[in-house]
Amino acid sequence: MNEVIKTINNLRSIRKFSEEIINDDKLKIILNSAIRAANASSMQSYSMIVVKEREIMKSLTGYTGSVAIVYCVDYFRYLKLAEYLDHSYDVFDIISFITGTIDTILAAQTSVIAAKSMDIDSLITNGVNRMGLDNAFEILNLPEKGCFPLITVIFGYSNEKSKKKHGRLNDSSIIHYNKYSKLTEENIRTLVETYNNYDNPLGLINNWEELGLKNYLDWLFTRWLGSNNLNSTNDGLKSFYDILKKIGFLKYSNFKM
Repeated sequence: MNEVIKTINNLRSIRKFSEEIINDDKLKIILNSAIRAANASSMQSYSMIVVKEREIMKSLTGYTGSVAIVYCVDYFRYLKLAEYLDHSYDVFDIISFITGTIDTILAAQTSVIAAKSMDIDSLITNGVNRMGLDNAFEILNLPEKGCFPLITVIFGYSNEKSKKKHGRLNDSSIIHYNKYSKLTEENIRTLVETYNNYDNPLGLINNWEELGLKNYLDWLFTRWLGSNNLNSTNDGLKSFYDILKKIGFLKYSNFKM
């Protein structure tokens, strides 16, 4: 197994970081690695905002580490370039948002792998959504058009006690060849049992039985994915859609709530 594959296999999410600082040379490697990620039409439709102040990290995401990078879907610079060259460019539809999202996530994941190759740990979080998008726009001074804070990565050195690495689905329920293989009832039963396997944890918790639940997925559907989680409330969803529409990515949407 080569070193790249070992690095990928050793990735895990860390939520408690030490006070050790990532030096600027290593940070530069992380950033330069991110911009080498594949991107649509060579547009690099993203921006990366580096945050070193822990109080700002906390207010943005709820987490702190040595450094945070906020990865934004970003077409604002193309707006300004078009304006400068007297071109019309104001089409920010949902396809543009999806394309920019792919570019942004590729950059973020590439930076995580680069960091891990230098023994720097990370946490990928959508905390900017939980802490309030208006909050992020204000703190980061984001443009009001064409720019959306998609995801944040907290980087640092782990301060957690060694914990068992989470398992992953790797069977026919997630890997398909030539065409999509729909789940049979037997496949579904096997999946439920797989999620219930304490020896190969796939989920977020392992005490669902103590909570009076028969299966891990019972907890997932009723507690974690319930109506009070993240932005799944009506107010949270409306705010999310309102911001996407304001910055221009829902130009043709008739969404109402």
